Amino acid sequence: MKLTDLYAAGTSAWLDDLSRAALTTTLPERIARKEVFGVTTNPAIFQAAITKDESYKSAIAASKSLSAEEIVEKLTTEDVRDACKLFRPIFDATNGVDGRVSIEVDPRLAHQTAETVAQAKRLWSIIDQPNLMIKIPATKAGLPAITEVIAAGISVNVTLIFSLTRYAEVIDAYQAGIEKCSNPKNVHSVASFFVSRVDSAVDKLLTDDSLKGKAAIANARLAYELYLEKFKNFPHNHQRPLWASTGVKDPVYRSTMYVDSLIAPNTVNTMPPATLDAVISAVIEAEDTITPNIQSAKEELLALAALGIDLNKITDELEADGVDKFMTSWDVLLGAVEAEIQKAK
Repeated sequence: MKLTDLYAAGTSAWLDDLSRAALTTTLPERIARKEVFGVTTNPAIFQAAITKDESYKSAIAASKSLSAEEIVEKLTTEDVRDACKLFRPIFDATNGVDGRVSIEVDPRLAHQTAETVAQAKRLWSIIDQPNLMIKIPATKAGLPAITEVIAAGISVNVTLIFSLTRYAEVIDAYQAGIEKCSNPKNVHSVASFFVSRVDSAVDKLLTDDSLKGKAAIANARLAYELYLEKFKNFPHNHQRPLWASTGVKDPVYRSTMYVDSLIAPNTVNTMPPATLDAVISAVIEAEDTITPNIQSAKEELLALAALGIDLNKITDELEADGVDKFMTSWDVLLGAVEAEIQKAK
């Protein structure tokens, strides 16, 4: 599939990956080929990059007088600033809709509203690029933080959304922030609705193979219906649904299923490199695959509920697990940087 065809159908392909090496090699090439229109990062991505990419070692050694936390902030904000500069032409050409690069607040702040707001403002100030998005998790404490950060004129990528209930609250938080914002036309937001992890959790509870691999896409399609309903008469920039966690976890499934099943206007799909390459190689027609299938999505979720699948309970657990995983990645990253500091001394 040509990613420009996907784009024409309304879905922007973003890359869920970033490293210092990629900034000067694969990323400019992908941009030139019109394969990607933005980048997302998270604590796990930075942990993988900084602990595996040799190019960070000299940078850590050069900053050995700083703490591990200060070095991690320095490395990640430098990488994101450089990525923002790469994507600036796309940002300008799309009036701020695409060409976005996301950086997440410290995952250890997921349940602390005031601290999340303070760090979001700090990261926005340090990176100082108009196409930046600050990622804030959709926890209960994250919701008022989203409103406050949006109200301050900062673009936000809301992450770790799993349930329709929480997604509705995220939209409300965004709209409340926009209403308080003095320059709403300059503020954009995406709502990162997680996909594959839902199937991973639901599939293992099923004995009926016909319903395996259905829950995540059905859940996301109903999220899109909610988006259409809640933004129908909203006069400011819409908060686009962003499909996240779109790499398949089960090798039985086709590698593109969380992309080609979720095409619709005003959406984003952020993909790990392997999924992006699979989509590029696939022979798929890029057309709306969400709105014609909303009714069947409702029927699939009803069939799962009839089998005793409690999707609300599962998505609550996935949110908690998602926060914990990012905290663990951050701790591993800080430990690895601390070890490098000690080697350099």
